[in-house]
Amino acid sequence: MKILDYLLPAMTAAVEAGRAILSVYSQAEFAVEEKFDKSPLTLADKKAHETIVAHLSRFEIPILSEEGRSIEYATRKQWPYMWVVDPLDGTKEFIKRNGEFTVNIALVHDQHPVLGVIYVPVAGRLYFAAQGFGAYVLHLSDAAILKTESLDAIVGLSCRISVKAGGGDPFTIVGSRSHATPELNAYVEKKRSEHRAVDFISAGSSLKICQVAEGRADVYPRLGPTMEWDTAAGHAIAEQAGALVFRSDTGGPLLYNKENLLNPWFFVSNGNH
Repeated sequence: MKILDYLLPAMTAAVEAGRAILSVYSQAEFAVEEKFDKSPLTLADKKAHETIVAHLSRFEIPILSEEGRSIEYATRKQWPYMWVVDPLDGTKEFIKRNGEFTVNIALVHDQHPVLGVIYVPVAGRLYFAAQGFGAYVLHLSDAAILKTESLDAIVGLSCRISVKAGGGDPFTIVGSRSHATPELNAYVEKKRSEHRAVDFISAGSSLKICQVAEGRADVYPRLGPTMEWDTAAGHAIAEQAGALVFRSDTGGPLLYNKENLLNPWFFVSNGNH
């Protein structure tokens, strides 16, 4: 199969996972557990994971998911292709009920994301991209998305997205709503001294990367920890929208399927960073 052949199945998996998440989100109350790293876990995380695995396992491509991460590197490093999945990115935002959580699905080939899908369940908004195909956003109901069986038909209903031209005012920075760091604050202050006007947008989950990809922000500086499943789908979408995604320390590429799945600090930029 070609890379593009995996795009529609990944989109369907993301939307179905979003439905599973909303079935929990709509409840008056839901239980919150604590994972080994002290981060929260809900039934929605588990149901979304199960839904995505059910959809993607038919392709015989290994799946690396936040909720199924215990795979030895000795095994993983043999994989030329892999799915990198975050079934519910932004569990803290889910618990706060602010709607800023996403489903992230990426296809990684030789350490680089070549396909990405991000679904925003509360907004019914679907971002998707594939290498050489471009990046798009679709605003439709779940039912309408799933009834459309042709990728060409979906593209016809979607809007192509791209980064904005750099150099305009205000210079817009997007940053984490729940994970601000002193380094991020210092970066924002530095930019305030360099630009006539600076706006700062707070957002949750992978929506921060989408803000740059859509041209709503100039840069997303991630000066704090993330894992590969947090960024892979957004990375693919941002690159296909014309953004640069690079490490903050070396300026080199952000790579995936590393022995340590923790990302280095990085920037997503329209080139004006």
